[in-house]
Amino acid sequence: MPITVALVVSPVPFDARDRNADVDTIEVTTVVYRPKADVYEFLVDFPRYAELSEHLRTVHQNGDGSPRTTYRLEFAWWKLTYTARSTVTDLTPPERIDWRLTKDIDARGSWVLESESPPGERDAATRIRFIVYYDPQSAGAGSIDLPRFVSLGWVIERVKPLIRNEAERIVERLVTEIEGESRPVDLEIHTSRSETGQTSGSP
Repeated sequence: MPITVALVVSPVPFDARDRNADVDTIEVTTVVYRPKADVYEFLVDFPRYAELSEHLRTVHQNGDGSPRTTYRLEFAWWKLTYTARSTVTDLTPPERIDWRLTKDIDARGSWVLESESPPGERDAATRIRFIVYYDPQSAGAGSIDLPRFVSLGWVIERVKPLIRNEAERIVERLVTEIEGESRPVDLEIHTSRSETGQTSGSP
């Protein structure tokens, strides 16, 4: 699937409520040609995200999907496996879904949906914004079972671009799943990086 990408590096996160010098931000935006309500119903079904992600293996849900529903997300990359735990913090149908991780890493995010005027050959259009805020320094040394001679700092530096790639991939595959067909997808990508401590290291 062809992708057109516009990369903008911003000095601050894009939601003023979350402005924090210690937080990295990724925002991926695109337009899907489906009504906003249909897109929302797809996105609120968190267990199906495993179909969109390369590294998310399974999602286990505890609750009915309303706020305070919790999820266990099992990831695998390289020689590492990791189980994240998240919760839905707020739902504003059919416009916004907010979530945060509840274990090991300070991370939170949102899906924001906005109606758009569709082009002539389309019946509906919705702008999707997938926003993730995370503090890479919040991961503790004991939060991930690392192979021998591999440092946490080395892992963090390699996971940072992986997070961005996953965000792009999820949004790209989301468009195909919702529309039911493959087409060129324009992705607008904004990133900002924390101003404090940068981790480095080697295995």
